[in-house]
Amino acid sequence: MYVSLNGTLTAGRTPWPEFARLAALTSFPGVDVNVTKAMEDGIEATRRLLSELKLKPAVTGLPVEFRKDEATFQEGMKGLEAAAQFSTAIGCPRMTTWIPPSSELPKVDQRRIYRRRFQSVANILARSHIRLGLEFISPVHLRKRLPHEFIWRMNEMLEFATECGPNVGLLLDSWHWHHAGATVKDIHAAGLANIVHVQVADAPNLPPEKILDSERLMPGEGIADLTGFLQALKKLGYKDGVSPEVFGRGLKDMAPEAGARLGLKTTLAVMKKVGAA
Repeated sequence: MYVSLNGTLTAGRTPWPEFARLAALTSFPGVDVNVTKAMEDGIEATRRLLSELKLKPAVTGLPVEFRKDEATFQEGMKGLEAAAQFSTAIGCPRMTTWIPPSSELPKVDQRRIYRRRFQSVANILARSHIRLGLEFISPVHLRKRLPHEFIWRMNEMLEFATECGPNVGLLLDSWHWHHAGATVKDIHAAGLANIVHVQVADAPNLPPEKILDSERLMPGEGIADLTGFLQALKKLGYKDGVSPEVFGRGLKDMAPEAGARLGLKTTLAVMKKVGAA
């Protein structure tokens, strides 16, 4: 496994390609790639940048807005083939996105819409040998934000992902894993083939109704079982990126470089405890 710089550590203030240069400056082995911005520079320039900086492209985000109306979704789909080809060309065959844990529509109806949309997405990504990771979101306040609760548990999201296509699996975030009440057994049950990318953050010792998704802790600062989480991934043989995704934590008040260094230091510390770094 290797640590990849995620934009939350800079509070979103460092644009691509400066973001990649910051990753190298702060000694990250990998970087989360902003595919839309990187495509503006082109394949060869992006390959050259990553090569010169000795960075592994860990993951790109799915550049399609699927959470809104059908017209918005179809408009986003127009550029997906090119984005998939670009991602493969720069050596990053992984895309991820997150799914809201509540919806305006009843669960059965929202599930039907999302399944159809992700099946379409997966078919296009498969042509470029891209895997898609779906992230389940678990804090109570987000599950209650809209009238109907949607998928927020790890095993249910994995079941949904499997229905969407053979190249669809999980974006596994320790923050949501913890707040969903998932266990090490769930990671083993999912298996390596179903884990597309990994994110880490820690949780404060608060009751579920007090947890805010925007207020996370650095790895090792809270009560989540990151040792068990990382040991399970190591046992499965996971060897791809681990992106510290930490909202809050005063990062917006730090210089981007300071936030990046703190994220790397704390993530490496918990990984080294289990021999995963």
